[in-house]
Amino acid sequence: MSLINTLLSLVGLGKKTPAGPQERIEIYVGNLSYDMNDEQLEKTFAKYGTVRRARVITNRFNHKSKGFGFVEMAYRAEAEKAIKALHDKSVMGRRLRVNEARNGKAKH
Repeated sequence: MSLINTLLSLVGLGKKTPAGPQERIEIYVGNLSYDMNDEQLEKTFAKYGTVRRARVITNRFNHKSKGFGFVEMAYRAEAEKAIKALHDKSVMGRRLRVNEARNGKAKH
């Protein structure tokens, strides 16, 4: 956080961060517009909280979007808020499918 943001938050202005510990919550975003890029995806989720990383998955040969991506957020409460707000919402003409990403590990 920059010095200016820190000062603004101390006086009650600016964006406030949640009080809980930072985590790494990865969110799957499906049915993306093929025109959406990483910056647009990040901007869509940044309305709901701290985005660490946003990436649209592309074909390695022609670099065109595959229509899905991942967003990594820093706080669980913000990630859950974003998932709830954006799941089944129309963005750039497509109804998004948004849920917490499964990391491939089986839960026993």
